[in-house]
Amino acid sequence: MTDHSGVFSGVDLQCWMNNRAHRTEEMDRERLLVRRGQPFSLVLQCSGAPPQPPRHRIALVLHLGKRCKVVVKVSDSQAGGRSQWWFSQQRAQSELLLTVHSPADAHVGLYSMTVVLLSPDGQLQEKTPVGQFYLLFNPWCKSDPVYLPDEEQLREYILNENGVLYQGSWDHIRTLPWNFGQFEKGVVDICFEILDNSPAALKNPETDQANRNDPVYVSRTMTAMVNSNDDRGVVSGRWDGEYSDGVSPTRWTGSVPILHRWSEGGAQSVRYGQCWVFSGVVCTVLRCLGIPTRCITNYSSAHDTDANLAIDCWFNEDLENVSTGRRDTVWNYHCWVESWMDREDLPKGYDGWQVLDPTPQERSDGVYCCGPCPVRAIKEGEVGMKYDATFVFSEVNADLTNWIVHPDGQHSRVSVNQKTIGRNISTKSIYGEQREDITDHYKYPEGSQKEREVYQKAGRRVAQLNGAGQQLELSIRHAQAVYGTDFDVIVEVQNTGDKDTPARLTISSNAVTYNSLHLGECQRKSASLTVPAQKALKEVLRLRYDHYGSCVSEHHLIRVTALLLADNHHDIILQEVNIPLSMPQLVVKVLGDAIVFRKVTAHITFTNPLPVSLRRGVFTVEGAGLTRAKEILAPGDISPGQEVMVKITFRPTRPGPRKLLVDFDADRLRDVKGVATVIVRKK
Repeated sequence: MTDHSGVFSGVDLQCWMNNRAHRTEEMDRERLLVRRGQPFSLVLQCSGAPPQPPRHRIALVLHLGKRCKVVVKVSDSQAGGRSQWWFSQQRAQSELLLTVHSPADAHVGLYSMTVVLLSPDGQLQEKTPVGQFYLLFNPWCKSDPVYLPDEEQLREYILNENGVLYQGSWDHIRTLPWNFGQFEKGVVDICFEILDNSPAALKNPETDQANRNDPVYVSRTMTAMVNSNDDRGVVSGRWDGEYSDGVSPTRWTGSVPILHRWSEGGAQSVRYGQCWVFSGVVCTVLRCLGIPTRCITNYSSAHDTDANLAIDCWFNEDLENVSTGRRDTVWNYHCWVESWMDREDLPKGYDGWQVLDPTPQERSDGVYCCGPCPVRAIKEGEVGMKYDATFVFSEVNADLTNWIVHPDGQHSRVSVNQKTIGRNISTKSIYGEQREDITDHYKYPEGSQKEREVYQKAGRRVAQLNGAGQQLELSIRHAQAVYGTDFDVIVEVQNTGDKDTPARLTISSNAVTYNSLHLGECQRKSASLTVPAQKALKEVLRLRYDHYGSCVSEHHLIRVTALLLADNHHDIILQEVNIPLSMPQLVVKVLGDAIVFRKVTAHITFTNPLPVSLRRGVFTVEGAGLTRAKEILAPGDISPGQEVMVKITFRPTRPGPRKLLVDFDADRLRDVKGVATVIVRKK
């Protein structure tokens, strides 16, 4: 309630009622947050009888923005049509009820409202500021370009603060609970602060403000601003394992601490993030602004640096990478988001889910951003469609070609794989915690005639490998790989011919990051062998923790590459497998009932699985509606096999089903996660 002097003595913005009707009550109940294309109301208290025609006329004026004050005059009738702000009024004894209608294409942002009292001849008699409100996109409004007609999808892609991201590898998928926290205190302010810090807003605020009615513009701006490569963006990316001047990407369990740290630091980028962090943060921001958004993981994701729709990997006979300059890579997985919107800037048929990728990989129009690109354009090979369709198409549908460069400089193409890239494309189901596979949204079945036609339509000749006459086959298997233990990798050479065949086998194991950065060789083995006709030989490489433990990355990933060179140089075969090492999990137990604003205690238990002691252990805990991020130090060094338990107390701030997310990091072990579901009841 705000008090004023003059005709109007106070105003009630009816925040609780309006916010509930606009599905923003979880964001705030003290401030007004509404969605465009949907009316909201306010009550003006009058010092006497409410003013009425013909003696007085009421007008409403809005001011949008901080740097650039855009003035919006609100009509007192709907005569201006669908694209005009207008209001209606009802009088009571000493109150005036105003119902304000915003157009479905109104500009999102922070508005200030002023009620103006005019004389019959239009002379200003009184101006009364009546407060501020945030206007957001409205996916419940049929006329809004972000309209999504499925209530279950809206509950997930706008209202759900608890997410699941997917990591690991295509054949060993790992889940990562993530706290989006789009309704946490202050997040909506930070979202608009990010927009205000974009280069476009700083350089030309009027033009930027004029484009903020368009979800294509806003979402593309956000993909550029979530990474810090060109601007005052939110997160700095780093992949080399050196995070001593910041936070390891694997320690984050949600977006909210990152957003608060960026804002409180004066728009200084937060160190550090990798693809799932970028996607989690941009999902939070876009859901908060009202654009339906979901996180996507693409396994065996191609990074095509030269836009030729093919990934070329070059090795010498010792399995060392010999490419020069920027090279194509295949990431074990890569995360981006999809947002739902109409594409009025494209031909018909490309509305719906759009790929947006905030991870800084390649420049788009000179800026590190990617999208929005229609998923349908990717499936149909329409690589000329904006934005960045060629790059996204390669991520899910490039062909992988391996080459061997011989000592004399000659090179041999040893494999062309049309089925490796773009596997098990995943998102969280709207029906629970399970994974939904959406690969068929991006591509026709691998190897099908239609898939190859689309590939050719995209502008790439389908490569073929002449394998006729080869009689050797190569395969790699491995036992269950648990981090901290020794395990075997078995390489089998099969001779399908009718002659014994001499060959040389080289096996190399390397610690790699999920995006194919080699951090060091673990072990290697070479052998000269003669493979008997119609028989198989096996070579075993024992991978020991003593060797891989010192060089494996925080992604706990080992890549094994095997090269078979027959003496006749006719059979040259290269195979690779990525081996994700299984990790322990934290046990998180919440004691007793959880009630809003009452103290709750949780116990977190961890057992050291490694044959070495762990030092400098720290637990990080957070949960939307439960607690802001907190750190708890482990009680000293943790010996091999030792169990430790720490306690945390917190006071839930909002009712409903909540997730308490915990991360544990130490000097020799990172990225150990735990989660507990907490049902919070009202008082």
